[in-house]
Amino acid sequence: LMALLIVATVLGNALVMLAFVADSSLRTQNNFFLLNLAISDFLVGAFCIPLYVPYVLTGRWPFGRGLCKLWLVVDYLLCTSSVFNIVLISYDRFLSVTRAVSYRAQQGDTRRAVQKMVLVWVLAFLLYGPAILSWEYLSGGSSIPEGHCYAEFFYNWYFLITASTLEFFTPFLSVTFFNLSIYLNIQRRTRPEPGEVALGGGSGGGAAASPTPSTSPTSSSGSSSRGTERPRSLKRGSKPSASSASLEKRMKMVSQSITQRFRLSRDKKVAKSLAVIVSIFGLCWAPYTLLMIIRAACHGHCIPDYWYETSFWLLWANSAVNPVLYPLCHYSFRRAFTKLLCPQKLKIQPHSSLEHCWK
Repeated sequence: LMALLIVATVLGNALVMLAFVADSSLRTQNNFFLLNLAISDFLVGAFCIPLYVPYVLTGRWPFGRGLCKLWLVVDYLLCTSSVFNIVLISYDRFLSVTRAVSYRAQQGDTRRAVQKMVLVWVLAFLLYGPAILSWEYLSGGSSIPEGHCYAEFFYNWYFLITASTLEFFTPFLSVTFFNLSIYLNIQRRTRPEPGEVALGGGSGGGAAASPTPSTSPTSSSGSSSRGTERPRSLKRGSKPSASSASLEKRMKMVSQSITQRFRLSRDKKVAKSLAVIVSIFGLCWAPYTLLMIIRAACHGHCIPDYWYETSFWLLWANSAVNPVLYPLCHYSFRRAFTKLLCPQKLKIQPHSSLEHCWK
């Protein structure tokens, strides 16, 4: 199972990165954030898990204290950056639904996207990195037994509750908020507005009433034939103009309606994907976070080691799930994967639209 998790994590995220490099159409702002997530998850499978496997199998850390420090820094950095990337992706999708106009205007601004990606890595390092590197010196010595490898703050409840709030509870609440906001936005747009009915009735009433003034002169029996012809000529001249304006207005309304329906359908898929994000993120991270806090409070005596170990592996499993959860639910990524893995299939069916992940 350990080897399977490593292979799935490395290959899945490597495929995402390769698709991003091979297909220039994927290089949009949102996909840059997916690339950032894939990089952190790839390194989890390529570096963190392989070094931990001998430790968990033998019960001793065989690589020395220097590599232990490096492994701890990288492991905490990558897992935290993975969480922050999920928040960034969710926030980006939240903006794409609730502030669609300004969001589309910024799609070409890759510089801002790269700045956000770098900020994710900096914040992820600052959360645990300085504590891992300096705790031993600030506390006057190391409390880690020989042959073991874990952070010096492993049993410090106050530090862990603070870090967990920033690493899990706040991101989880943020992603939940984004999901709920998108859901409410879609619900509001799905309900028919009274103004739409009034607009249709008003335009129809105007079209029906417009001929009425032109017919009134013809009802005057005392008017000459020349006098009656002029209003009729005006009527013939004005009717095509009014009809053309009405047709143009109706065409515009139909076009807007089609566009709105397309965007609504797209946003519903975004909402469903975010709902899955919240569920998977909570499932993978909540057990580890809660057990870590409880374990620190009772100094490891109230939580069996195998429960904590299981939650630890569940945490890493999130890095294997992410390449399935995010890019594979995007048509553009699936098409790029098909192009890389099955180019003949793409040639046979160049216009086949692969099924969307959520309908």
